[in-house]
Amino acid sequence: MKHRKIANTSVELTELGFGASGIGNLYRVTPPRDAHAAIEAAWDAGIRYFDTAPHYGLGLSEQRLGSALRDRPRDAYVVSSKVGRLLVPNEQPRGIDPEGFAVPDDLRRQWDFSRDGVLRSIEATLERTGLDRLDVVYLHDPDDHWRQAAVEAMPALADLRDQGVIGAIGAGMNQSAMLARFLNETAADLVMLAGRYTLLDQSALDDVLPAARKLGKSVVAVGVFNSGLLSRDLPAEGMKYDYQDAPPALVARARAIADVCTAHGTTLPAAAIAFPRTHPSIINVTLGVRNAEQVVRNVELYDQRIPEGLWDDLRARGLIRSDVSTVNDSGRSPQCP
Repeated sequence: MKHRKIANTSVELTELGFGASGIGNLYRVTPPRDAHAAIEAAWDAGIRYFDTAPHYGLGLSEQRLGSALRDRPRDAYVVSSKVGRLLVPNEQPRGIDPEGFAVPDDLRRQWDFSRDGVLRSIEATLERTGLDRLDVVYLHDPDDHWRQAAVEAMPALADLRDQGVIGAIGAGMNQSAMLARFLNETAADLVMLAGRYTLLDQSALDDVLPAARKLGKSVVAVGVFNSGLLSRDLPAEGMKYDYQDAPPALVARARAIADVCTAHGTTLPAAAIAFPRTHPSIINVTLGVRNAEQVVRNVELYDQRIPEGLWDDLRARGLIRSDVSTVNDSGRSPQCP
């Protein structure tokens, strides 16, 4: 699997990444054997970038990921985690985590983008994972905390990076406008862009992607299926878009894109994974998984070669924006044979 370097750093990511929210029991229980098998399958497929966070299962994701990786050669893989949500004792537990993870709520999340909060969060993550370091650290969903995140948290991460403790730093969010601010106004090396550069939403072309291009910084794309609507060959009513039931108009548009994909000999999910990587600033697509079967499917989709004419056809039909560029720095689409 191809590796691409985070700009201006020594950290390299495989083009396909392992998103570890699912092994943190997102929405439902993932048995320990399934979580371990998913990581093993990813390793066997050549995936060497693994992304987690304290938020995912109140630390369960970090624990499981660290347990599966800690006996591997440390220089052979990259792990990212996040700061901004400290895990603290829950004085009023009610049984199950109220934020979508099927885990006991003996802990709760506490927003904290202070310097001390950043240091405490990283220390706790290292304890949970059992790893000796984190390669990449993101600010996690700082939407309502711009000032503290930009003035306290990012400088704290920059100090750790400059000391060689962390390889690269950034921010991850479901919006693109503030991510552009992090690129433009802080020491961030990269951003994790969730759902804003997909076959159904190219709004990142208005802010974060031009900023990354201008500044020579990098972008990791997540949420490329937009919560599921782009995950099947034929989208259906009742599927999710950005965590909600997809509006009928978006389902119809996804079906139209799927029809064009079929005409070009490929599938909607394969195109959804390939599309973000046509932008020169996007170096990785990370997909959430919870078992080995999902890993194998994702790798098969990643390996599919997308005919260059697909993007032209989608533009011509008005199904993606006309200003979408699908040619990289070498002058050709990276998904074309």
